[in-house]
Amino acid sequence: MRRLTLRVVILLSSALLLGACTNSSGPTTSTTDKAATNLLVTTKVRQSLLNAAASSHQLPTSNYTGLQARRIYYAFDSATNEYYAAAGLVPSLHSLQAQIGVQDDGAYNLFTRAKGVSAWTVYNDGLGGAQDSTCPISLPSAVLAAWGWKTGSCYPPS
Repeated sequence: MRRLTLRVVILLSSALLLGACTNSSGPTTSTTDKAATNLLVTTKVRQSLLNAAASSHQLPTSNYTGLQARRIYYAFDSATNEYYAAAGLVPSLHSLQAQIGVQDDGAYNLFTRAKGVSAWTVYNDGLGGAQDSTCPISLPSAVLAAWGWKTGSCYPPS
């Protein structure tokens, strides 16, 4: 009985200590200010990424049917005070321009935006998964960890 009581006291104390350390200024659940939080991709976020990526290809959003399923990532990094995202476009069968665009120069995109800013900056990472390719931007290690990506990577694991 004493061991159980001691475990409960330790568990409650740990929970209170962790709760006191949590950063309440942003959408993070971390106990440090340097961790990134993986976020839910809402319909609104998905549409904003699609709009930004289509615009970066200088094509209307209607030239795409959406973003690649199971390859969309979204996080907030409290250390940089920025949101990060990654996604691939799915071209419409009715748009040859979009089909060529994602095949040749934009199969995958990385996105950044500062907290409080609505517009995304888009970085083409079409070759990110190719050997010896270089990333168009350096994603913070905390974001890579939140997404489960390899250190130094700019493309999701296969």
